[in-house]
Amino acid sequence: MTTKPVNHYTNIPDVFSSLEKVHGAIDQHGLDRMLHHLVQLRASQLNGCAYCVKMHTREAREDGETNERLDRLIVWDHVSDFTAKERAALAWTEALTQIDRRTDYGALRAALREHFSDTEISALTAEVAMINLWNRIQVSTH
Repeated sequence: MTTKPVNHYTNIPDVFSSLEKVHGAIDQHGLDRMLHHLVQLRASQLNGCAYCVKMHTREAREDGETNERLDRLIVWDHVSDFTAKERAALAWTEALTQIDRRTDYGALRAALREHFSDTEISALTAEVAMINLWNRIQVSTH
């Protein structure tokens, strides 16, 4: 049986208004804009959120990301298009998006600390958590 999606934005607008403000706070902690796009797009790919994949791909292109890198993001760990810093962030994104109790978070944090301050790691973690939240909200309307 199919039913019309629930309009979360209409039903609890105060919650969504609060959630939207979180991004401004995260942006204050110095993460590179291109990295922001890569993280949001990769998590959206993993979560199967077509709406978010389309939106984050468009936004990345508007900010100057190349089609070639966007095309290969899905296989980032098998190509040389991404910097060590981006690779560490993408590995963290995947680990926090696809929770697996066998993941060695310590090793992933060590790789992150080669390129990011602890504050930046916290901002990156919040960025990943928020895109996962948005993906799940959007997927619930499919």
